[in-house]
Amino acid sequence: MIDLSAPDLSDPPQRIGKYRVIRRLGEGTTSEVFLCHDEFNDRQVAVKRVRASVLGDAADAHVFARFFASEAALAGRLHHPNVVDILDAVPDPRAPYVVMEYVPGTTLRAFCAPDHLLPLDQIVEIGFKCAMALGYCYRQGLIHRDVKPANILTVGSDREVRDIKLTDFGSALNLRSDETQVHRVGSLAYMSPEQLDGAELDARADIYGLGAVLYHLIAGHAPFEASSQASLMHQICHVEPPSLVGVRTGVSPALDRVVRRCLAKRADDRHASWEALGEALSGLIAMQHVPRGAVQGVLDSERFTLLRTLDFFTRFGDIALWEVVHRARWERLPAGQALYRRGEEGRTFHIIATGTLEVWRDGRRVAVLGSGTSVGEMAYLAPNPELRVHSTDVIVTDSATTISFTPDTLARLSPATRHLFDEAFIRVLVRRLHAAHEALAHPRRIL
Repeated sequence: MIDLSAPDLSDPPQRIGKYRVIRRLGEGTTSEVFLCHDEFNDRQVAVKRVRASVLGDAADAHVFARFFASEAALAGRLHHPNVVDILDAVPDPRAPYVVMEYVPGTTLRAFCAPDHLLPLDQIVEIGFKCAMALGYCYRQGLIHRDVKPANILTVGSDREVRDIKLTDFGSALNLRSDETQVHRVGSLAYMSPEQLDGAELDARADIYGLGAVLYHLIAGHAPFEASSQASLMHQICHVEPPSLVGVRTGVSPALDRVVRRCLAKRADDRHASWEALGEALSGLIAMQHVPRGAVQGVLDSERFTLLRTLDFFTRFGDIALWEVVHRARWERLPAGQALYRRGEEGRTFHIIATGTLEVWRDGRRVAVLGSGTSVGEMAYLAPNPELRVHSTDVIVTDSATTISFTPDTLARLSPATRHLFDEAFIRVLVRRLHAAHEALAHPRRIL
């Protein structure tokens, strides 16, 4: 484990390979992490280097070499908004190292102390993002096996976590690898019973680990605590965790059920999949089973869940949906507001998330638009400014939430996500052409 809060007063090296060392970020018993400058790409990176003394220990060297190899094999493979990018890996014979995306901030360990707990809605939001990230990893054939607060980096301030990044895949089980795997790894307080037994694992082992993390963030202590490893292992395998209801103000029975279901002794009794856990966590927000912060706006998990219900985004995967969550402008519009006026040049297009809009031409209503439909897409598709001039009035008739983009913001999306937008626009245009032909009683039906 790397302790990002423990200072080391020894002088750091000046360089690690081609990376110039800026300062030491943290250290553990087997490795240390440095903030470095990647001069070729002009960016800051985090370099995790295995201690030479570890590889010199004949008894454990092969195990730690395997951990390094597991993480090194993922370089360039994982691309998710809530997973740290592994950029490079160098198998230096004296001190191999992994180069990672640098995430300024701390880890969730800082928010596990009873006097420094996060609001419950932030904890549920963190759980949702972790579930989506771990679900993505599982679809890549990976079980993390060491889900704990110290392996979840935070983006935000001392009092607010705006985002998270899952890190440290040294213990990951690669289900698609032919290599012999090291078993019974992880951090004891967050390990599932089947990990302790050395049994075959699936996603539900990590679901247990995330449940233990959420329990710790809510209660200020892990689900089980003991003075010896044997006693702690006995509790993990045979004792039910105490209810969270009453531990702090605002913990509802619904929140308690979701978290403690993650901690079920039998994997079959836990949430069946990451998708199921994600739905359960987002449902706590939607059904108001957790109190909202005084100034808390719409949570990313709410937006993500809403996007999944809209027809426009049917073919968007999780990563593309997260891009939309973070890149789009979300607007709430009151009834009676004009989204567009005839004669105005359009620079934005909107996808209706909730509510109803009406389209008027020459004093006559020509269309009613509901959730999942788009309007104003000619601002993106039109080849010249003349075609971007609106020919109708578009009026909000039932208070609406829209997801809007300009050509400039859309250009900042990844090529894969822009391609999904293009496909969605084509589907919209085909449906509208079909509707127009039907309205005109055209003899040829467009399917």
